[in-house]
Amino acid sequence: MNISERIYVDNSATTQVSEAALMAMIPCFTENYGNPSAIYSFGQEAKKILEDSRVSAGKSIGARSSEIYFTSGGTESVNWAIHSVCERRNSKGRHIVSSEIEHNAVLKTLEKLVKQGYEVTLLKPDKYGQITPEQLDAAIRKDTILVSVMMANNVIGTVLRIKELSAVTRKRRVLFHTDAVQAVGHIPVNVRELGVDMLSMSAHKFHGPKGIGILFSKIPHIPAPYIAGGGQERGVRSGTENVPCIAGLAAALEESVEKLPESMAYLTKLRDNLIKQTLMIPGAYLTGDPQDRLPGHASFIFDGIGHSAYLINKLNDIGICASSGSACSASSKESQHVLKAIGIREALAVNSLRISLSSGNTEKEIDYINMKLPECISMLRKKHTL
Repeated sequence: MNISERIYVDNSATTQVSEAALMAMIPCFTENYGNPSAIYSFGQEAKKILEDSRVSAGKSIGARSSEIYFTSGGTESVNWAIHSVCERRNSKGRHIVSSEIEHNAVLKTLEKLVKQGYEVTLLKPDKYGQITPEQLDAAIRKDTILVSVMMANNVIGTVLRIKELSAVTRKRRVLFHTDAVQAVGHIPVNVRELGVDMLSMSAHKFHGPKGIGILFSKIPHIPAPYIAGGGQERGVRSGTENVPCIAGLAAALEESVEKLPESMAYLTKLRDNLIKQTLMIPGAYLTGDPQDRLPGHASFIFDGIGHSAYLINKLNDIGICASSGSACSASSKESQHVLKAIGIREALAVNSLRISLSSGNTEKEIDYINMKLPECISMLRKKHTL
């Protein structure tokens, strides 16, 4: 099967690098490849690219350049945010509030902290994956030092009401972090309007390169030194900066934000068409919030197909690249933990499908999926009822 024959609809896992990002990166490999820490002109040219990218990335999310810290991606940004607050605020307390539907970058970090004596309260979402301000307010204690709630869920596509939740933490004088890996570049994200203290993102989710991300921190002294060495990133994350990927991140982010109104409208149209047709399949159910969801994200569960792996493989055989809801590991239970958290029984939670779109997808591709998906479901049901 040729690449051109494939229909790629797993953009929540990763995206194709945009031409704008690629063009920004190439000169950093071929011409401006100096070390940005060097004081001679060749190094300072690279330094300028680095700092211009910091300014551009900051503007794209409503942040100052001084609030932007470059990382290796979303997982590091999440880990760094949580560990920094624990180090900087442990004199106040050792209690953290999060939710049951967080990415494992958050949940596994919290599990580790529990073993170190921290207490964690995980809020249970409603059937759509939403957390209410009232829930959060009731969970915060005098010794709470951090609330970490994701902005958009990778499995079910729900966009959580972060602005309302952060208002609670400001009132209670608790720091608020949001994992915005699935949100940035797909919906409007302005850190000032959201009122968050810290935010994590990853470039490869919005057509930038892999291996580069950002930690936004409104409070300068909160990011604790994370990697020891030469003192890059204002002394808190050492190591020679990945200038090519930083330039690619900034270019991809700027382009995504500029095109956001048109891309959101286009993807919502494709998504709604897909959801409408899929829900005509008997025993098909939409997961996540039917209204407050990512524009290009459609997620379902199906009765009687045996396991989502069978469906993913059958779709792959006919050129459709989709997923069950998490790209981190084919054998992971990440999708299931989210689905079970919103009240879906285990027998159904293993039968999930996530279709996540980009602006590169076409109406013709959606029509093909709408035609082939019912056939695949029907074949699997016959096989698993024999």
